[in-house]
Amino acid sequence: MKRTTTILFALLLAAGVMAQDDEMGGFGIHVGYASPTLRINSPTSKKLETIAMNGVKIGLSYDASIVKGFGTTLGLNYTFATYHSKWTYISDMSTDQARYRGNYHGLEIFCDWQYKFQIAGNTYLMLYTGPSIQVHLSLKEYEYIRTAEGVFPVDADAPGAYYGYTHRDNHDGEDYKRVNVTWGVGAGFQYKRYFIRGGYDFGLFNPYKKDTFKAMGIDSELYTRGRFDQWQIKIGMYIWQN
Repeated sequence: MKRTTTILFALLLAAGVMAQDDEMGGFGIHVGYASPTLRINSPTSKKLETIAMNGVKIGLSYDASIVKGFGTTLGLNYTFATYHSKWTYISDMSTDQARYRGNYHGLEIFCDWQYKFQIAGNTYLMLYTGPSIQVHLSLKEYEYIRTAEGVFPVDADAPGAYYGYTHRDNHDGEDYKRVNVTWGVGAGFQYKRYFIRGGYDFGLFNPYKKDTFKAMGIDSELYTRGRFDQWQIKIGMYIWQN
């Protein structure tokens, strides 16, 4: 994992150094929507669970060409995202309900190899693909338990229903690796100094720190597996162009 990350980081730097500026290059800023998606298997079954978060992404990018039309985009992003689950009964025999809330903070260095098709004048269609290195600054999940007192069956609208809440921090971030490597594909448009880009990043490594749940102190014989993916769409502008 560390060797692969080092090699990809070297490729990112090399791509930026090799790129030669022309009229399509520039330094830009962008902001947009991001959906980090954690795909993990359950410790009690082989079912793959999906936690899709919603948030914002802001960043900086440097766009340069190697040859006419073909070039690279090297940049840095910060992402903040959250998710909320619905209230569900803890079991078929329980009147208690549980709900989960999580938040995520992350940084990523990305390098996209891209090709720009000139549609007309200063308007371009972009297709791109490339790796990114993600650093997860924080990934936590909070569990809320709701209990009903004096009402059976539980009815939130029943007169006199009383709900008590308890809260627990699961610290799920402690179970996952800090560094992730993804490979993304996407497309976009550019008009003069303004652009929009959207795509999907596929996680390349198992996000768990341990290979088995038993090594994590969980009574399960299953191996851990999963991916940390991401949807994103960004709008931005070049604040400096050659």
